[in-house]
Amino acid sequence: MKARAIDHICIAVEDLQRARSVYEETLGLELAVEYVAPSEKIRVARYYLGEVALELMEPTGPDSEVAKFLKRRGEGVFLISYRVDDVEEGLRELRQRGCRLIDNRPRQLMGNRYAFIRPPKEMCGVLTEILDGHFEPAVPSPRGGDLQEGPSKG
Repeated sequence: MKARAIDHICIAVEDLQRARSVYEETLGLELAVEYVAPSEKIRVARYYLGEVALELMEPTGPDSEVAKFLKRRGEGVFLISYRVDDVEEGLRELRQRGCRLIDNRPRQLMGNRYAFIRPPKEMCGVLTEILDGHFEPAVPSPRGGDLQEGPSKG
């Protein structure tokens, strides 16, 4: 497996609106999309800086991984996602090398297949994700305003 590019960097935040204001006012970022991913229990503001996305992630529930991260470490870089040609093949290759994996098979969200690979302690304290596919903006929420996960490709 070879990482082809950084796809996105996620920052865990306590208050998404406050974080948006700080990043937009300080860096002049323009919001690409804001969405809710119920399967991951997060609300996300996504920005693009060239080919790399920056995501500010706020937990929508106390049992989400982002909420647990915030409780342990406070706000900060939550994960880095690397684009690969094939997530399943990448997982297979890492298993063959004897790597301990978080995910044994890909998850799906917003048109991407993704998997969390080695535990953060083994990756210098960073949750690391591999993904393939292309981000597809979500569909409007039935309650209006927010976007929710759209149909995934498999």
